[in-house]
Amino acid sequence: MAERERSPEQGREHEHVRVAVIGSGFGGLGAAVRLRREGITDFVVLERAGAVGGTWRDNSYPGCACDVPSHLYSFSFAPNPDWPRTFSGQERIREYLEHVADTFRLRPHLRLDTEVKLMRWDAGQLRWEIETSRGTLTADVVVSATGPLSDPKTPDIPGIDTFPGKVFHSARWDHDYDLSGKRVAMIGTGASAIQIVPEIQKKVGRLTLFQRTPPWVMPRADRAITGAERWLHRQLPFTTQARRGLLWGIRELQVQAFTKRPNELGMVERIAKRNMYRAIKDPALREKLTPTYRIGCKRILLSNTYYPALAKPNVDVVASGLTEVRGSTVVAADGTETEVDAIIFGTGFHVTDMPIADRVVGDEGLSLMETWKDGMNALRGATAAGFPNWMTIIGPNTGLGNSSMILMIESQLNYMADYLRQLNVLGGRAALAARPAAVTAWNTRVQERMKRTVWNTGGCNSWYLDENGVNTTVWPGTTTEFRAATRRVDLSEYEVLRPPKPPEAATGSGAQKQPGTEKVEAGA
Repeated sequence: MAERERSPEQGREHEHVRVAVIGSGFGGLGAAVRLRREGITDFVVLERAGAVGGTWRDNSYPGCACDVPSHLYSFSFAPNPDWPRTFSGQERIREYLEHVADTFRLRPHLRLDTEVKLMRWDAGQLRWEIETSRGTLTADVVVSATGPLSDPKTPDIPGIDTFPGKVFHSARWDHDYDLSGKRVAMIGTGASAIQIVPEIQKKVGRLTLFQRTPPWVMPRADRAITGAERWLHRQLPFTTQARRGLLWGIRELQVQAFTKRPNELGMVERIAKRNMYRAIKDPALREKLTPTYRIGCKRILLSNTYYPALAKPNVDVVASGLTEVRGSTVVAADGTETEVDAIIFGTGFHVTDMPIADRVVGDEGLSLMETWKDGMNALRGATAAGFPNWMTIIGPNTGLGNSSMILMIESQLNYMADYLRQLNVLGGRAALAARPAAVTAWNTRVQERMKRTVWNTGGCNSWYLDENGVNTTVWPGTTTEFRAATRRVDLSEYEVLRPPKPPEAATGSGAQKQPGTEKVEAGA
């Protein structure tokens, strides 16, 4: 378990652990389970909120559910035979994560209500000093699992501060505010918005949807999983594995269309249009809702209720973004003015500019945010140059456009486990620092493959792209390829760091050798 150490500089005790995990969503809990399975119990999970769950704790808006089938959107090492629906809702997924925390005895490692304020690399001690809202601790290794969907992104709209009504983001839903009979502005048409709109349309007086870009919306093949199916999965676990394998295989076969042959997606577009035409009969509204970019360029959304809700008489669609607020009037870019009582932002998250990056300071005194000022990049989506013994789960270019992120998380957990094994083999006090050339080479290969993908050629401006137009979010291949790339740590891509030798008196001149981290060739 954690040790207590005294800092000679500060004359005080602090806690020291082998590994500090940041965040308790799928990535953080998965890391904790893997650490225990590797025989490592000297670790903590630092969570800023009062409960586990990550994005599935924070997003509790009406209609919140996953758009990946439940049997694939769960850990392979923690199958759940009792998923009630093919696509589960937020509460069920959060319950699942609580179950994982209990089943794998993670509670003693959890530090809830503990927000990380700053992580700074100590080159002399080869460890991370972590300042939290509840004090300071140190760790040999940091695993950052804060996730890209953790910090809501709200646009800076002129006049929003003077709006007299209610304003909140979909990820910070105000359940105490009653929308019944209210005039509501919904800003955005992403995955959250298309789930929210059908739910609140039933109760609001009037709903105005501000749409900068229409999404492609496919039918959602959701249904209740029968009691007989669940009984079968409990009695014969291999049937759960078979179901998961089938879901995975179908999506692996689809990847080529996204990454190499986007023109093959035309048939998928026709299915999405039929989904819209069934519900939307007004030609003018159809025109507003028809995308002009290739399907898949933005995340494909799934819903059977979104279009029917937009056809209701109490819903207006403004094909323009919100640009200004004047008192209780919201103004769109096309000049449309609407009086509203509440504004709900469904405008996504800080994905390409993760806020945690501003709280990580590496070996040269630069923050990760400063290092990534020209764009995020990490070796195999996990480690960044200048940040020894630090890795991230769901890092740059590990996102998916058509499958389950749990598959990518588990691949990164394989990499994390081998990273720690390599440190054990090296023995003594040691750290691994990603070589800048290795990071550059990996990122160059990823971006070269990205050039012909639908995300780069589909003609849209998506949240996958950073402010420079570079796709730093999505993995341009199959999950099988990524698993192979992260199965083991290649030590040739790293420098091995050792603690500096103590100063020694030099003969003759009386000069002393200055301390500094020693770099050793891998395998030396």
